[in-house]
Amino acid sequence: MTPSTEKSELRKRILAARDALAPAARQDFSARITRRLLALPSYRAARRVAAYIGFGTEFDSGAFVADVLARGKELVLPRVERTTRSLGLYAVRDLEAQLAPGVWGIREPRPEMCAEMPLAAIDFVLVPGVAFTASGERLGYGGGYYDRLIHQLGGRATLVAGAFRLQVVPHLPVTPTDQKVDLVVAEDAEYQNARGFSE
Repeated sequence: MTPSTEKSELRKRILAARDALAPAARQDFSARITRRLLALPSYRAARRVAAYIGFGTEFDSGAFVADVLARGKELVLPRVERTTRSLGLYAVRDLEAQLAPGVWGIREPRPEMCAEMPLAAIDFVLVPGVAFTASGERLGYGGGYYDRLIHQLGGRATLVAGAFRLQVVPHLPVTPTDQKVDLVVAEDAEYQNARGFSE
């Protein structure tokens, strides 16, 4: 099986398991993940935080995003630039006024209302994904958008994923363009690089 085929099969399996979570469990797990994220020293120290608006059965990032704004940090959200197959990052202060449905129906910044943020200014990034390993390897949705973004960040920001425990797997097929995160925060554990997890 090629890495591409293996990724596709694993993506289907994990997404099906995530979709099968009861809504109440997903809400509870999301709240527990959020509490862990908000307690991270790297988040507390960050001034500019890049996050994302969750969709479908993803970890619900809404409470995390709200906390970024409530603490007076600068919230930065991504916008899919389809022509360049990249993510533009924009500072957002008003979630209702400054966001609009974009690619795949995900709410994105309206560039005419938001200032574009240089990558060098970002301190902390909440990274989405389908599956992760305890050593920080990541399987995304297949477009490569976040792999390119993480590569461009060049290690300047702390990269953290919020994910349900069922999304943490023993092994992922890895290719040269795949990028890792520094920490995976699940509802009942934190996985930091190759050092396993703490509960």
